[in-house]
Parts: sequence; C-alpha cells; structure tokens
Amino acid sequence: MTPPLLPRPRTGQILPSRPVRHLGRARRAGAVLLAGVTLVLAGCAAAVPMQPAADAANPDCAEIIVRLPESVADQPSRETNAQGTGAWGDPAAVLLTCGVPVPGPTTLPCVNINGVDWIEDDSEAPQYRYTTYGREPATEVYLDSEVVSGSTTLVDLAAAVSNIPATKACLGANDVQLPDNTP
Repeated sequence: MTPPLLPRPRTGQILPSRPVRHLGRARRAGAVLLAGVTLVLAGCAAAVPMQPAADAANPDCAEIIVRLPESVADQPSRETNAQGTGAWGDPAAVLLTCGVPVPGPTTLPCVNINGVDWIEDDSEAPQYRYTTYGREPATEVYLDSEVVSGSTTLVDLAAAVSNIPATKACLGANDVQLPDNTP
C-alpha cells in the first residue's frame, strides 16, 4: 500500500508528523539490550585477588577446588584470580588456599571438625587462620570471625578438604606418654 500523500505545507504551516515505527522499535530494542548488559555487568563482582601457594598446581588441590561449596557460612562463592584458591562473601570473609606448606608439630590448638584436623592461629584476631594438619598438600583457610563463624566455615569446607587423605592426626597432652621421672 502506498502511503497517502500529504498536502504540501504552506509557508509557516506545521503538519502533523507520522510516527516512524521502525525507528521506535530499534530504539526500544537498543534500550532493552543496554539494560540487559548493564544488569549482567552489575552482577559481575571483580575476582578476588589472591596469590597461589607454592604447591597450588598439585593435583590433590584440584580435587578440593572442584568440590568447593557454592556458599560457606551463608556467604556466596566468589571467583578468584589464582590457582588452588576459593573465596566467599562480598567483601570476601573466607579465603581458602590449597598447597600451603605442610605444618609440623606445633603448640597451637588443633581442632577436629568432621574428621579434618585444623591448626588454629588466632594471632591476628578477629581474623583467624586454620591450616589442615596431617594432609599433604596442606590447605589454609583465612576468615573474618566478625562476619562468619570459624566452626561453621570449617564444617562447610570439610567435605571438600577431606578429599586429601589424612596421614597424621593431631595429638593432645593426653595422647603423649611422658617419661616417668621417679628414681
């Protein structure tokens, strides 16, 4: 169908304009696309900057990393920029690093959570550092106790961390036989 001819405007006369429908659709589509891209980019938090541990490339670390939970202590998982690491919370309240040096005997407290022994270092309280004991490579969890509970965090991570088999266990004072000093 041919569009009707509009009368020629006389000098100073303004004619009603006809909507240009294809331009309106293009603008709407562009606006929807822009809104979608904005939402996607707004939902993308930057990766948590971390340093890989010396033994992060150990295949046993991969066994942990692929099994990390989507949330820890009700904190959502975050992308990290280093191999053998995990992070949860925004800002990150829990950081996990696999491949850290295996700890030797220590006087720091050792806790067993769901079959995993952890050495607890509270020297930076309220930030705590927990390192697996008796598993090689070792895994370290650094957390902010003002945001998350240490025990809840370690419970949530136990299933993934237990993929590295334990070869040693923590000992307490009652587990060690002291020499008898009687003459």
